[in-house]
Amino acid sequence: MQEKLKLIPAIDRLLAEMYKDPAVAEWPRDLVVTALREAAAQARQRLRAGEDCDISVAALIAAAWARLKQTGGRSLRKVVNATGVVLHTNLGRAPLSARAASAVRDVMEGYCTLEYDLATGQRGTRYAHVVDRLCALTGAEDALVVNNNAAAVLLVLSALASGREVIVSRGQLVEIGGSFRIPEVMQQGGAILVEVGTTNKTHLADFANAITANTAAILKVHTSNYRIVGFTAQPDTAKLVKLAHSRGIPVIEDLGSGTLVPLAAGGWNEPTVRESIAAGVDIVTFSGDKLLGAGQAGIIAGRRRYIEIMKKHPLLRALRMDKLSLAALEGTLIDYTVGDPLRDVPVQRMLRLSRDELAEKAAALKERLTPLHAYGWDIDLVEISAQAGGGSLPAVDLAGWGVAVRPQGLSTAALERYLRQWRVPIVARIQDDQVVFDVRCLTDEDAGLICQACLEVAKGAGQ
Repeated sequence: MQEKLKLIPAIDRLLAEMYKDPAVAEWPRDLVVTALREAAAQARQRLRAGEDCDISVAALIAAAWARLKQTGGRSLRKVVNATGVVLHTNLGRAPLSARAASAVRDVMEGYCTLEYDLATGQRGTRYAHVVDRLCALTGAEDALVVNNNAAAVLLVLSALASGREVIVSRGQLVEIGGSFRIPEVMQQGGAILVEVGTTNKTHLADFANAITANTAAILKVHTSNYRIVGFTAQPDTAKLVKLAHSRGIPVIEDLGSGTLVPLAAGGWNEPTVRESIAAGVDIVTFSGDKLLGAGQAGIIAGRRRYIEIMKKHPLLRALRMDKLSLAALEGTLIDYTVGDPLRDVPVQRMLRLSRDELAEKAAALKERLTPLHAYGWDIDLVEISAQAGGGSLPAVDLAGWGVAVRPQGLSTAALERYLRQWRVPIVARIQDDQVVFDVRCLTDEDAGLICQACLEVAKGAGQ
């Protein structure tokens, strides 16, 4: 082993060899030296562990190049979503519409009117860019936006209920992604949780009996990521509002995924924000990057007198949105205002694709993959199902179509791994020992990338 360690080329020699490639001049010298040292150190470590290791100059330079490219490369990258999960949290949830993406590009490279009023030449407010549109689309008196819906709930409770009681049905004490739970968010907001009812049944009288002089609000939480079925009951929203108002307290509703347009699937109807406002709910919170189809945002809509309190709360500054998220939200809201959201907002369009439309997309992808037959690959159309994702349309299976491929010359797992690590990562799923591409979320460009990647694999495996 000691003799092998002595054979590892000196860094000066590796550096001289590496600089024979003109491309190295694009990299800072200290980074090149560090990459070579790390490559040599890893080789040394492997030899000491008794492993076989190529310690040639070419191999160590190749390892150094890999490190340099990793250093200069981005880990946050575009991927092809072939899972069929429209609001895939791990893949960034809602893809932006063309209008929203254009709005982001317009403000990202230079200066913008984030907090500048062009009419007066004075300082403005960042919320002005979206408030009027939100009010028009929801029927609310006023609105406010923060960086996500958990932040929205936290701000509402901190501003309206700190040190006082908030009543919640036991059947609505939800946990969202990352183990964040409503009771814990309430605790952080300084509110005192008062649970009423049971897991499956909560009645109006349960709320009425729990109201005290220290009650700040009733909190209604939409169970957007699970369903309780069978022997169940929750009070009607309008009746709950009437009770609360008769006792001089507001009703707050966390709609979670929140939608601005009616959406139904699999016997489940997603409540719209406008419906909650129309029922008299005082404050409604919901996400921007789920069913709305914008970037990450927490939207608060409702009565002006309550939102004015939130605007003065010091927590608002810590939770405020940046210019890029605001641009994405404003662009998406314009889609709802002057465009056709069912056509222009990708999330709304994808969720509404019919089985016939999906079958047509799958047939087109299969046709583009036919060259794989020459390499012995099997290609089939398959009926599949997926969920909406992002805590939306709980327990609803969206029926669809996909293309299943079974490679020749390598395993299905190896193909899935290759696609996932390709230059434009392709995230698919394995089903019945086949790699399946669900077409619901695929664009024409995505389909082309899938074909290109699969052909590269097939040609490599066939050599």
